[in-house]
Amino acid sequence: MKRSFKPGTMIYPLPAVLVSCGATPDEYNLFTVSWTGTVCTNPPMCYISVRPERYSYDIIKRNGCFVINLTTNALARATDFCGVRSGRDMDKFREAGLTPGKAEVVAAPTVSESPVSIECKVVDIRPLGSHDMFLAEVVNVLVDDRYIDGNDKIDMAAMDLIAYSHGEYFDVSNPKGFFGWSVRRKKVIKRERK
Repeated sequence: MKRSFKPGTMIYPLPAVLVSCGATPDEYNLFTVSWTGTVCTNPPMCYISVRPERYSYDIIKRNGCFVINLTTNALARATDFCGVRSGRDMDKFREAGLTPGKAEVVAAPTVSESPVSIECKVVDIRPLGSHDMFLAEVVNVLVDDRYIDGNDKIDMAAMDLIAYSHGEYFDVSNPKGFFGWSVRRKKVIKRERK
């Protein structure tokens, strides 16, 4: 039996991300975004939804770019801090003990401690109600070398990533399978006849 709840955004868990923005060090900022995700494969596109009153909203709108930085268990405290404090009041990179890194394509910093930084250029801003959606093309992805194996495969499980759900952070580093594993045929071992 299922119970009805008021309509709401119940698509959980979500990646816990730090969004970084600002074209120059004096305007660099970090903030958390619960509403983020993939919208298209080719071209690669994603989105973040931001309340217009957030400090970073105008920075992103003015510069037309941002970076989505995936977060880990080691970054959980800094991630939460950046979500509850405003960049209007402080330099959140410094206060959270994080290092602004150099993006390769966009005019926004990365978070050096993040295992994956996704560089995004805004292609559209859509007012939706409480939030405006920044629809963006992914123009570059930076992955920490420690998480790339000899076959150029990214080891997501080793990153120790976290997710966010209903006000709590969760560990997501324990993979349960891979795409197509539920229908993959088992190898049949043929025995030689004697």
